[in-house]
Amino acid sequence: MGKEEFVKEITNIEDDFAKWYTDVVRKAELADYTDTKGCIAIRPYGYAIWENIQNYADKKFKEVGVTNLYMPVLIPESMLEKEKDHVEGFAPEVAWVTVGGGEELEERLCIRPTSETMMSTMYSKWVKSWRDLPILGNQWCNVLRWEKETRPFLRSREFLWQEGHTVHETAKEAEERTLMMLDIYADVIENLLAIPVLKGRKTPKEQFAGADSTYTVETMMHDGRALQAGTSHYFGQNFTKPFEIKFQNREGKEEYAYQTSWGISTRLIGAVIMAHGDNRGLKLPPRVAPIQAVIVPIAQHKEGVLEKVCEIYKDLSKNFRMKLDDRDNCSTGFKFNDWEMRGVPVRIEIGPKDLENNQAVLVRRDNGEKETVELSKLNERLESLLEEIQNSMFNTCLERRKEKTTVAYTLDEMIKQMEENQGFIKTMWCGDVACEDKIKEVTGAHSRCMPFEQEQLAEVCPVCGKKATKMVVWGRQY
Repeated sequence: MGKEEFVKEITNIEDDFAKWYTDVVRKAELADYTDTKGCIAIRPYGYAIWENIQNYADKKFKEVGVTNLYMPVLIPESMLEKEKDHVEGFAPEVAWVTVGGGEELEERLCIRPTSETMMSTMYSKWVKSWRDLPILGNQWCNVLRWEKETRPFLRSREFLWQEGHTVHETAKEAEERTLMMLDIYADVIENLLAIPVLKGRKTPKEQFAGADSTYTVETMMHDGRALQAGTSHYFGQNFTKPFEIKFQNREGKEEYAYQTSWGISTRLIGAVIMAHGDNRGLKLPPRVAPIQAVIVPIAQHKEGVLEKVCEIYKDLSKNFRMKLDDRDNCSTGFKFNDWEMRGVPVRIEIGPKDLENNQAVLVRRDNGEKETVELSKLNERLESLLEEIQNSMFNTCLERRKEKTTVAYTLDEMIKQMEENQGFIKTMWCGDVACEDKIKEVTGAHSRCMPFEQEQLAEVCPVCGKKATKMVVWGRQY
């Protein structure tokens, strides 16, 4: 199969981004659709990416005192209804279990859409004194939300995530934890996934049901659309009061604790695909790639080639996540195309002439550049090259975000900019939800966040002309 024929199996990224995305997910064997409507199967290559995200994030969590636990997947209806705003926010997405063991249940059980209620119920049993605080709990689990459309990793009824739930003695401590975890998410996304983030606070309309405040890390995809990559919520006492999470304070008086919640999910795999991919398929940042480099032997049937390549592979495998492609049922060209499509950061080509010259050829997936390296320096060069690729991929995304971020002073400007250069639009905002709704209606863009780094772009709101005090970033979303 030639290069052009191979690439034709993936829709052109500029012609139909949604179809391109699905083609890459399936052809790179990241995930597949199942016979259970709305649910996907994550294949080993896709799950390996999730494991690398999980391992990196989990280590960061534990460095700041978070411990893992696990809660039931089934939640009684009466428990879910204790926090009014929360249950109303999730009601349309909840799936209910009404029959068990062939008998109708006395009380409906919801399949966990999120675990604030179950966590809060258990924390109310475990917290008695200020000495029991803080509780810094997290679980890696699955959740179920009755989504109406399915797009692998981005929207499916069942998905994998982590949900952290912490309880604190003071509001200040809880607020600090909320922002601390947001910073960890920014670290994961920028330093592991090579995607720049925009950090800020959600508008009241966009914040989590039951939260006092929601903070977010927003990312931009190849087509200029936004992807909410992670959120961290400060609950105050919105859950601790209805769930009776009380403790005896340092003065011996009883008071309600303060709570947070925060999460990232397998949609980060979707972010990697859409932020970095191209018409050849996936492009994986080296730090998260399941395979960092693949060795493709050239003319491997010739005497001594495969034996020597195996030695090199074993040596490199001590320091890098490696793959040796010694398949004898496909051409070298097919192998090149195959590993490019799977996004492996570096391809190492070694043939008889290379061995004669004591060298290997290194090919970058991100920009296609080739270089020749002495075999004795292969370990050292591969290490530095992977770092160069990681940094280059981040900078490419950063440049795209800069090019696709504009400033608007009127509603007409917002409409024009969104149509001509879909991306982030910065405007001032009066704080009125009616103006927020109007912008969404005419541009299709949601408020992404009120960035922590505020700019005074103008004095008035672009919709109503009233005094504006907050800068908001807007964007169409996934």
